[in-house]
Amino acid sequence: MKPDELRDKTADELNALVREKQESIMKFRLQLATGVVDNTRLARNERRDIARIKTILRQRELGAAKGK
Repeated sequence: MKPDELRDKTADELNALVREKQESIMKFRLQLATGVVDNTRLARNERRDIARIKTILRQRELGAAKGK
């Protein structure tokens, strides 16, 4: 997911997206254990998306604190 797309979303939407991606990683690990994985890069991509989202949330938090 592109950072520009993420910046257009609200904080609640971003938090929901983080939860979805974490659930996706858990499902991936289950599939990996059972040997049904097609895309082995899925977990890495999901972790990177989570990091992007958390970075944007932190930037907003720091921007709000700086504005006060």
